[in-house]
Amino acid sequence: MNKEQERCDLHTHTYASDGMQAPKVNVQLAKERGLSALSITDHDTVAGMEEAMAAGEQYGIVVVPGVEISTRAGGKDIHVLGYYVDYKDVQFRLRLGKLRETRQLRNGKIIVKLQELGVDITLDEVVKGLGRPLLADESIGRPHIADVLVDKGYASDMRDAFDRYLAEGARAFISETRISPGDACRWIREAGGAPVIAHPGLYKDDALVRDIIERANPTGIEVYHSDHGQEEESRYLAMAEEYDLIATGGSDFHGARQGVVFHGDLGSVTVPIDVLEQLKGKS
Repeated sequence: MNKEQERCDLHTHTYASDGMQAPKVNVQLAKERGLSALSITDHDTVAGMEEAMAAGEQYGIVVVPGVEISTRAGGKDIHVLGYYVDYKDVQFRLRLGKLRETRQLRNGKIIVKLQELGVDITLDEVVKGLGRPLLADESIGRPHIADVLVDKGYASDMRDAFDRYLAEGARAFISETRISPGDACRWIREAGGAPVIAHPGLYKDDALVRDIIERANPTGIEVYHSDHGQEEESRYLAMAEEYDLIATGGSDFHGARQGVVFHGDLGSVTVPIDVLEQLKGKS
């Protein structure tokens, strides 16, 4: 395979946050699917990076150290991806730890709200649903809560659980006070990384996306994503060119829950390998 044909998936999750698989498994899948590189971008944690980097050496896959930071702007939850972060940086890890504390507070409030709605659920059940101990620096997310809702018959599948209870605007949605996208971009840069606005099409507010770009000054924007159609890809590619941003992309792979792959399967959305050099040059 020549360099022009090499592809990478720059948005995947593991069970360090709300994915279903070990970091090593994501890397193994990347190898099986003919990718040259992937990034592990767990929510507010870099707990899976050591295992992923070791697996990269084992399977001959370039693993880009990454993260996906939860922020808030314009009344919406906004996610900022960080690439080539120094995942051993003490200050960066402490900052992410504070974000996980906020996430845990939110989880507790979601559980209370669900109970008020007549849903029989506890946070202990959610943790037990992992099927393994929750390790240090790992985090619980809404998909874990959705798993229990499906298991107990309150929703038919993951999408139904989000639509009924957990998505923004749904009956049990809670959003804690979070840092701004600008703060996330600064943290990523201070950890040696390149910040990228994640899946802008999901926010359904391009004026807000433009405002975030102008205020936060990210390095890139995720043009290609499992939930973006061709029209959105074209729109955000034009936006990337307008603001001189790197156009990144990835599947947002989480694995399969109840037999359904949430967002996209690993390797289903990729970008050329030369995007990595662009990101490196900005980190």
